[in-house]
Amino acid sequence: MKKRKVELVVISDVHLGTYGSHAKELYNYLSAIKPKILVLNGDIIDVWQFRKSYFPKAHLKVIQKIISFASKGTKVYYITGNHDEMLRKFSDMSMGNFALVDKLVLDLDDKKAWIFHGDVFDASVQHSKWIAKLGGLGYDYLILLNRFVNWCLSKIGKEPYSFSKQIKAGVKKAVKHISDFEKTATELAIENNYDYVICGHIHEPKIIKKENKNGATLYLNSGDWVENLTALEYNKKRWKLFHYSETNYAEDENLFEMEDLISTQYVTPAIFFKKTILD
Repeated sequence: MKKRKVELVVISDVHLGTYGSHAKELYNYLSAIKPKILVLNGDIIDVWQFRKSYFPKAHLKVIQKIISFASKGTKVYYITGNHDEMLRKFSDMSMGNFALVDKLVLDLDDKKAWIFHGDVFDASVQHSKWIAKLGGLGYDYLILLNRFVNWCLSKIGKEPYSFSKQIKAGVKKAVKHISDFEKTATELAIENNYDYVICGHIHEPKIIKKENKNGATLYLNSGDWVENLTALEYNKKRWKLFHYSETNYAEDENLFEMEDLISTQYVTPAIFFKKTILD
């Protein structure tokens, strides 16, 4: 398989060690790319819900692939999240091409990218950790139930259904939480003159330009590998939001540069692309 060369790839919220993790799909994606820099933006291994009885071979293969990247010249940054917060006691450790950090600033073509997981903005994680852990366990079982329901739906020719997405869309508090998260992240980025602010944590993939009276920044969220199966890719001064799909290995892309807005849509054999280009 010919691998795509990418300057920077950001993934987050893989939650290896839980039933909801799409490790097999992530392994397929990682096997198809050759990044110069790979950023693992938190909650890669779910230490909160880690079970000795459940760590399938597919999950181990993802870890092996990441190690393989580092051994072959890719710079790998592991940014700690709340589900793997126990690693924070080892922060700022580096070994060869692998570095463990709590946050990261990268220079990308004379622009600054501020990258962190985002749990510092979440009051439930900071002040009521047991509630957050209980919620995480419930979410894992909800995803497991959702997979069974979708398997049944596929057997009768129906479209898949996402329980958690419907809950997020229908609960005003959840919608407000996402909005407040983006607002806080972008205001801090603008205040500190960062051109890009890149987060994970809320499992909501997005690329959007944010402005206030003090300036502007590009907010990016890498989504997750539990429901959305998304990654951020930066190449040739453009950001792309990659959506994995087993069906014909479809990609749904948002490409960003920093000038005019152009929208195009086209179909190629076996691959569908929708591109929004900001030039």
